[in-house]
Amino acid sequence: GEIADRLAAELPWVEVLHRPEKEGLGPAYLAGFREALAGDAELVFELDCDRSHDPADVPRLRAAAEDADLVLGSRYVEGGAIRNWGLARRMVSAGGSLYARLLLGVSVRDLTGGFKCFRRSVLETIDLDAVRSRGYAFQIETTYRALRAGFRVVEVPITFVDREVGGSKMSRAIVLEAIWKVPLLRVAALRGRL
Repeated sequence: GEIADRLAAELPWVEVLHRPEKEGLGPAYLAGFREALAGDAELVFELDCDRSHDPADVPRLRAAAEDADLVLGSRYVEGGAIRNWGLARRMVSAGGSLYARLLLGVSVRDLTGGFKCFRRSVLETIDLDAVRSRGYAFQIETTYRALRAGFRVVEVPITFVDREVGGSKMSRAIVLEAIWKVPLLRVAALRGRL
């Protein structure tokens, strides 16, 4: 936080949003989205700050947003890759994406990824107040809501590189949230509530 504050003091285009407590990935992103929407941002990017997502890929996602409403940096389309993950982590991630894709009936290959470029109109339409996922299910939920709202979603291949310092926030609770949240999203969609 201190480093970010120093950067913001030096660079007029950097803004820092401090949150009083940890509430999970979903609420943190929602706070960031609301902050971006309070300004004049037309494109809102979401990416991991531990450099698992390469900032050099941002221009490719931005270019794809010329013809799409939501662009996903995808590990699971042709040309996409993952480096430095063990077999168990690969299976959880790929299995989670496949599980969500089959249950939700969508063709998006990387539903669990967190490298995204949203058009402002997507975030204004999908009802951020209704998004309840706190962990990685947040990635599935926001993409599914965009698809249900009729937005065009495209995937751009990226190489995901696991962090070299620190550990994953993945926990049993986060995995369980995704397991039960996905069927609830499908039921909400079938009942016309999504």
